[in-house]
Amino acid sequence: MGWPTVGTAANAGGGLTFALGGLIAAFVIDWYVGDPRRLPHPVVGIGKMIVAVEKGLRALVTSPRMLKWAGVGLVVVIVGGSYALVWGLLWAAAYFGHQLFAWLVAVWLISTTMATKGLSDGGMDIYRKLAAGDLVSSRAALAMVVGRDTDRLDEAEISRGAVETVAENIVDAIISPLFYAALGGAPLAMAYRAVNTLDSMVGYKNERYEHFGWAAARFDDLANYVPARLTGMLLVAVCYAFGWNGQACLRVMRRDAGLHPSPNSGITEAGVAGALGIALGGTNFYQGIPSQRAKMGDPLRPIKAEDILKTVRIMKLVALAGLVMCVLLALIVHLVV
Repeated sequence: MGWPTVGTAANAGGGLTFALGGLIAAFVIDWYVGDPRRLPHPVVGIGKMIVAVEKGLRALVTSPRMLKWAGVGLVVVIVGGSYALVWGLLWAAAYFGHQLFAWLVAVWLISTTMATKGLSDGGMDIYRKLAAGDLVSSRAALAMVVGRDTDRLDEAEISRGAVETVAENIVDAIISPLFYAALGGAPLAMAYRAVNTLDSMVGYKNERYEHFGWAAARFDDLANYVPARLTGMLLVAVCYAFGWNGQACLRVMRRDAGLHPSPNSGITEAGVAGALGIALGGTNFYQGIPSQRAKMGDPLRPIKAEDILKTVRIMKLVALAGLVMCVLLALIVHLVV
């Protein structure tokens, strides 16, 4: 059952208006409301499911080869379970309640898979603290959104961390959820969020997760492959249309995106670096241990706090362009199906 399919609980209304309206409504809710802390968030539930299933699977395996297969099982259980739970919830909401109620539930669920407001608020909080000259608070604000050590960073490094975080998350926090919601409604959007949550929890190349997290990391790369490249095209178009350096955006994206450890995140990071005329990447510290990240972009000038503000603006414009693209995609899918 998918969002565009006539007569299903996923579009909770069966008509084109409900399908497209739901996608737009979810985007607007995320844009203005975000994720209120007083409301339960599905990702928290997904995280608890991952912890529980990982514990159970690890108790059954004894070798690296078995760990890899256990990791595959984790992906199947969590992603498939997330899809099935949302599908069942929407079916129950429509069957025992009303189609409009099911539609509202679907809209809310899709909105929780995106984080436009969260990205914007996080970036702007760091920007405002830097603009006020408060390095201590800006380091603490950056530490809320990155895994690197922040306690000794200067303004340029704090700004780099914020720009990188906002830029790389345009794909998995905005465009990818929209893309999968357009294809398959709330169930598929939540399945995508489960994939992304798996990667953030177990997709590490360390001793604990090298084998067990392999499937989660690869599946996340696969799930974001098409949305990331669509986002790259949207980013270039936005830069050309709104006064940033679209030519440099495209050139640096083509040249440097492959230097990023992720086959997808480098597209938007390199594109933003080119558009702003700055270099991203360099040395990060994690629990005191240095980690070298390849440079992307040309250091035409030092990175400043204002680059965070510019990146947030670019992110919002790409998000709006992505909404238009995904509404058109949903329209095509609805007409074809």
